[in-house]
Amino acid sequence: MYLNAFTEYLALEKNYSSHTVLAYKRDIEAFSAFAKANYDQTNLEAIHYAQIRSWIVTLVDSGISNRTVNRKVSSLKAFYKFLVKIEVIDVTPLVKHKALKTAKKLQIPFSENEVSETFDLISFSDDFESLRDLLILELLYGTGMRRAELINLTIGSVDLSQKTIRVIGKRNKERIMPLLPNICETISKYLVKRDEVALRSAGSPLLITKKGIKLYDTLVYRIINQYFSKTSNKIKKSPHIIRHSFATHLLNQGADLNTVKDLLGHASLASTQVYTHNSIKTLRNVYTSAHPRNKK
Repeated sequence: MYLNAFTEYLALEKNYSSHTVLAYKRDIEAFSAFAKANYDQTNLEAIHYAQIRSWIVTLVDSGISNRTVNRKVSSLKAFYKFLVKIEVIDVTPLVKHKALKTAKKLQIPFSENEVSETFDLISFSDDFESLRDLLILELLYGTGMRRAELINLTIGSVDLSQKTIRVIGKRNKERIMPLLPNICETISKYLVKRDEVALRSAGSPLLITKKGIKLYDTLVYRIINQYFSKTSNKIKKSPHIIRHSFATHLLNQGADLNTVKDLLGHASLASTQVYTHNSIKTLRNVYTSAHPRNKK
């Protein structure tokens, strides 16, 4: 099987993160186990679509959502495209496969008032953890960066003299983002306290725990929930909802879609357009209240 060659291709040529590569590997291994158990087939190069279709039906019958099934099949599709690329097979067995229908996943952003109240009503003291938490919230809402991008920031990512921050996005794509003055001020205060917790170097993580280790996923989620629970009744409170809020609020205030695309680190406008539904709602309200033909 060419799984090892495929994962190396994803990591080295496609620059996928280790987390993403592992997800692809697990999906393919899961299908491989299914093919062996149900068809006594250990050679994935000889698989037919009917066998893949049987796996898909089994996944759906087990109660897995169509969205998750589509993700797993996408992993398999990428694997077979790789086999075509290296000329192991002539055509992928998934060439005519159509993804399962899924309901649109509507993410509800925080309102501008909810964000404002979170910063205004919560009392942040000058201790290390409070300044770190404030900086996390300010960076997420002030730049719209992803959770993984936030965690992977280093001391060297920040240029306070230029008021910018260097963010490494998906597939190791780099973008330089401007920083608001209040974020620069918080960074300066935070770094003083950070020096009391751990030694500082250009390559060391910017955001750390009180034990001096790199920030981790669940802690970021916990911090977001801790503070936004005081000002918002929304069920989902996550770094992605803050990113969604960042994009929506910029668009509501008249920001150009291409500019928001660049700030978010999207490769195409199609990815950015999912954030426009709330902006359309705002435009519609203004339009219906201002247009002369609507004033009868």
